[in-house]
Amino acid sequence: MLELYSKLPNQGVTIFSTMSQLAQQLGALNLSQGFPDFAPPQALLQALSHATLHGSNQYASGDGLLQLREQVAALFLQRDQIQLDPLTEITVTPGATIGIFSAIQALVHAGDEVIVFDPSYDSYAPSIALVGAKAVHIALQHPDFAVDWNAVKSAITHKTRMIIVNTPHNPSGSIWSKQDWQHLIEFVQDSNIVVLSDEVYEHLVYDGKQHYSALSFPELRERSVVVGSFGKTFHVTGWKTGYCIAAPQLMHLFRQVYQFANFCGVTPVQSALAEFMLQHPEHIQGLSAFYQQKRDLFNAGLKASHFKFSPSQGTYFQNLDYSAIRPDLDDVAMCQWLAHQHGIVAIPISVFYQAAPQDLRLIRFCFAKQDQTLIRAAEILSCC
Repeated sequence: MLELYSKLPNQGVTIFSTMSQLAQQLGALNLSQGFPDFAPPQALLQALSHATLHGSNQYASGDGLLQLREQVAALFLQRDQIQLDPLTEITVTPGATIGIFSAIQALVHAGDEVIVFDPSYDSYAPSIALVGAKAVHIALQHPDFAVDWNAVKSAITHKTRMIIVNTPHNPSGSIWSKQDWQHLIEFVQDSNIVVLSDEVYEHLVYDGKQHYSALSFPELRERSVVVGSFGKTFHVTGWKTGYCIAAPQLMHLFRQVYQFANFCGVTPVQSALAEFMLQHPEHIQGLSAFYQQKRDLFNAGLKASHFKFSPSQGTYFQNLDYSAIRPDLDDVAMCQWLAHQHGIVAIPISVFYQAAPQDLRLIRFCFAKQDQTLIRAAEILSCC
C-alpha cells in the first residue's frame, strides 16, 4: 500500500483562485485578484512580437538576459543612487514568488526562525515550512498596519535567521518609512539575520510619499535580498517575470538553489522588457500618477457608501471597513455575501493572517482596473 504524506497538510486552494473562480461562476465584477483588466503598453507588445520573430526563442542565461539586468541596475542608479553589478548582484526570475521561495531555501535552514509580519503574502509561510524552519508571525497594528517594534525585539532569538519585509505592503497598502528601516537596522546590524525585502509594488507609491528599498541603507546592503516584479510594473502579470538583487556573496547562495528550481526565465519576454525599458523610461516615471488616479476615482465613488477607509499609500489595493454595513459577518462571509447578493468579488483580509483579530472587518479590492470598471464597482458598493 502506497502511503502519501503532505508536506503542507493544512494548505488548500489559495483564496485568490477561489474568489476568481467564484467571480466566473456568478458573472460577478472581479476586483479580487491583483491583475489589470486593461492592455499593456502597445510598444511592449510590439517588442515581444519582434523578439519572437527575430530569434529570441532559445534558453537565456540562467541569471537572466544581461541587457535586462542592466536596465534594472540603471533604474536603481537613477532612482536610489545605488550602484549594482548586473553580473553578480541581479538575477531575473520567472516571477517574484519563485524568487522569494529560492531566497528562503538558500538562506534559511531547518530549525531556523523567520519573522513574518501579518497580514502577509500567502507564499511566505509555506516556503518557510518546506525548509523545516518556523515562521514567527507578528501582527501589524490595526488600523494603520504599523510595525510593533517592541514585539519584534521580543521575537528575535538566537534562532532568528531572516526577517521578511513587504513594502509597499500587500494587502494593507501601507509603506515603510525611513524610521521603520532604522528600527530594523538597530535589531539586525550586529546579528546573523538576513532581510528578505519584497518590493514588487516599488513604483506604486502615492501622495508624494517615497519608497525606501532595503538596498538604500548601507547597513543592510550586505545582508538583504530584494525581490521585484516586472509584471506589476508593466501590466503583464501573466508574463511571470521578476528579479532578485543581493550582494555577491548572498547572490551566489541564491543562485546555487535557484538554478535547480528553474533554469532560466522566458527569453523573448526578457528581451521585450529590456527593449521597452530602454526606449520608454516615461512608463515607470508616470506609474504612480497613473494608479493614484485610479485609486482616487474608486474612492471618490465610495463617498456616498457606508464603507470606511483610508486611502491606500501604495500597491494597487484598497481596503474597505464594512463594520457599519454587516458587522455580523466575518470577512470571508462578507465576501461571499457581496458576490452572491451584489455581484462583486473582493478578498477577505483575514486569510493573510496566521491568527486574524476577531473584530477584523476589512476586505481588499484591486483598483488596477479600467475606469468604467471602477465606477461600476463603486456604484455597486454604494448600494450595499
